Amino acid sequence: MPEQQVSANNGKHSRTAATFSGRVTGMSCGAGLAHSRLGWVFVLMAIATPAWSQSPRSSQSFLNPSPSTSDSSLAQPPHLILGQTGSSRSAREDHYAAARRKLVETRIRTAGVTNEAVLKSIETTPRHEFVPAAVRDKAYFDMALPIGSAQTISSPFIVASMTETLDPKPTDKVLEIGTGSGYQAAVLSPLVAEVYSIEIVDELGRRAAGVLSKLGYENVHTRIGDGFLGWPEASPFDKIIVTCSPESVPVPLVEQLREGGSMIIPVGERYQQTLYRMTKRDGELVREPLRPTLFVPMTGTAEDARQTLPDPANPKVVNQDFSDPPGTDDPEGFVPGWYYGRQVEQVALPADGAEGAKDSGLVRFENETPGLGSHLLQGIAIDGTKVSLIRLSARLRTEKVVKGPDPDAWPMVAISFYDELRRDLGTFSMGPYRGTRPWRDDSRLVRVPRAAREGIVRIGLFGATGTVEFDHVSIEKID
Repeated sequence: MPEQQVSANNGKHSRTAATFSGRVTGMSCGAGLAHSRLGWVFVLMAIATPAWSQSPRSSQSFLNPSPSTSDSSLAQPPHLILGQTGSSRSAREDHYAAARRKLVETRIRTAGVTNEAVLKSIETTPRHEFVPAAVRDKAYFDMALPIGSAQTISSPFIVASMTETLDPKPTDKVLEIGTGSGYQAAVLSPLVAEVYSIEIVDELGRRAAGVLSKLGYENVHTRIGDGFLGWPEASPFDKIIVTCSPESVPVPLVEQLREGGSMIIPVGERYQQTLYRMTKRDGELVREPLRPTLFVPMTGTAEDARQTLPDPANPKVVNQDFSDPPGTDDPEGFVPGWYYGRQVEQVALPADGAEGAKDSGLVRFENETPGLGSHLLQGIAIDGTKVSLIRLSARLRTEKVVKGPDPDAWPMVAISFYDELRRDLGTFSMGPYRGTRPWRDDSRLVRVPRAAREGIVRIGLFGATGTVEFDHVSIEKID
């Protein structure tokens, strides 16, 4: 297909904004599933991302909550900025700048990102310019946000962490698979020599190119195309960053990575993925698993070749009893089957279950700092046309649990639902749990929205202090 050079003029001078080649149908490679203070990412939709806030509160009203709803007011992300306040553009920009500084200092630096150049780029990149007006008031929450076409912009923490892991150098030529909103490319722009970014969804790619051009990111080049194929005429690349998940690494990307170069990519099943750093040595990739994660799928050629598909008619929680041992390729220090963990450990129990749990394992969340995240997430496929009612269950105990600074910063178990465009359909919870109480079982029936196609299960302290342990967190299909 012929390529089209799209130029833009900012009133001062013209510059090439992007390169487009052809029209490709399908979903964007887009952003990861929601991360927030809930830890890693991305994803979603929200999954996430998601889509994902630090506490499991829906951004919309609950859909048909059952009478057993234990709390219909779950905590939102910290309000770093409430919207476009102020009487002028400069006043709004001052508020945005203050929100970015607070985001970096209270959410990203404290979560472990230490590269000062990366932190500076996050602090100076106007994320509000890359999100739709309808969600601009949440631009500096540490959460994924919908950007249209069933895609999301990753949470700032995920973008910062992946960028730091990429180890960008001023001389690097970087290939990004999944332009999405253009925010990841914008963050990379001041850190490297050139960024080449591919987006499979025409509408998203053109919109991102326009924003990048308007803001003056002259070293970012974009194209519409299937990211599976890479950008061969611009290769080799020093670094490749993939913001969507194939089941296996696309061969063209391996071929286009220079010898000694590195690739950051989430790989795995649709809802069970691992983020890897892969280094090319002697023409082969050497894998280093980094952490469990959840990103939107790499569509096009990659998705057509996917072998293992989820079963949305029979939703289940993986490693629900927290007894699964880490696999041979699982990163150390993480809970198998779950992701975006903060201040959590999986504990193996004696065979006699001496600690009171029913199974041979549990997860323990401990937090001493009010408001600091401590949680786990897991994404599931669930089709509301095939599943109308589920039972959400868990076994738990608490010790010296004290409410955190946010209105609903208590331990809880929650599930959030999203439609095929990854729009938030509501969150349903059990809890809150408080004080010191021995092991007990809790459950509730949850009516599944008919439009639901994905869900996120969340457990943890969510900003409360103390200790909470969970065992056997499950979903049972009732109808």
